[in-house]
Amino acid sequence: MSISLDTQQLVALTGATNVEGEYLGKVRSLASLAEAGPEDLSFLGNPKYATEVPTSRAGIILVPGDYVGQPAAGQAFLRVAKPSYALALVCAAIEAQLWPKPAAGIHATAVVDATAVIDASAYVGPLCVIGAGARIGAGAVVEAQCLIGVQATVGAGCWLKNGVTLADYCRLGARCRLQPGVVVGADGFGYEPVGDQIHRIPQIGNVVLEDDVDVGANTTIDRARFSQTVIGRGTKIDNLVQIAHNVRIGQQCLITAQVGIAGSTTLGDFCVLGGQSGVAGHLTLGHRVQLGAQTGVFVDIPAGGFYNGTPAIPIGLERRLVVLSRKLPDLFKKVDSLVASLDAGSRSNP
Repeated sequence: MSISLDTQQLVALTGATNVEGEYLGKVRSLASLAEAGPEDLSFLGNPKYATEVPTSRAGIILVPGDYVGQPAAGQAFLRVAKPSYALALVCAAIEAQLWPKPAAGIHATAVVDATAVIDASAYVGPLCVIGAGARIGAGAVVEAQCLIGVQATVGAGCWLKNGVTLADYCRLGARCRLQPGVVVGADGFGYEPVGDQIHRIPQIGNVVLEDDVDVGANTTIDRARFSQTVIGRGTKIDNLVQIAHNVRIGQQCLITAQVGIAGSTTLGDFCVLGGQSGVAGHLTLGHRVQLGAQTGVFVDIPAGGFYNGTPAIPIGLERRLVVLSRKLPDLFKKVDSLVASLDAGSRSNP
């Protein structure tokens, strides 16, 4: 990675409200406070690392407005409202430099049905297959070896990384970003036992991702048995997540790695699901529900709670139970001792 940004460029990118100290060089890389050198940009995103700022060798440090301290000689502090977000703005500029948007056009090796509609400003990469009636919107990028199915829609400004499958009749809103290996619209897991046979249930619905949805590598979102599987606007989904048929996820949710959501479950807006948590089918989680890592949900959860454990219980109760469980061995010893004393007393007083 090779970058070159001076103080004024960083001020423009981050919207810094104040610059303290003076750094005359150019930033060449990003690093943590502890590891940074004189040509690095660093940031104080978490107050727990505040003690590392005075000893950091970083040329420029993004600090919050309320940080108490002064830069060292040859060092500059850029005061910003939220250092982590300010760094994200810098990274966005670097990302655009490292992975520039490809020029519009359709690669010679792509297979495009004659009835597909591809905006002139879109890019379709090598060995892609674009099905009949598919639509690819303005400024969209479809990288190598992607499959866009029959009458599938890729919204304006979407970016599909290598090897993405958007199956027949599925739709992406504007500015969705799908990482390598994502599969949107595979058949849901629908089967019906009849006697001693298990029969497949055709899955004839689709999947709809609303605007600004991000999906991590090798995540799968199944098409609905009927109607739609829906991912709400602005929701961000991590790698290796399984979302089953007819699930409906609200707006601005965060779904982290290895989460599984069973069929016909509904999540409200602003929910957060920790890694490896699982939600059973046909349930409803209200707005702003949070699940800790490896939480298992088997019943509906009202809005606004933070739950942990399997089965899921409010996190305050779960933590108390964990503390109490550690006392069980001593408690059993006391009970055994009490029983032994009572038995000895009964034998001595027949």
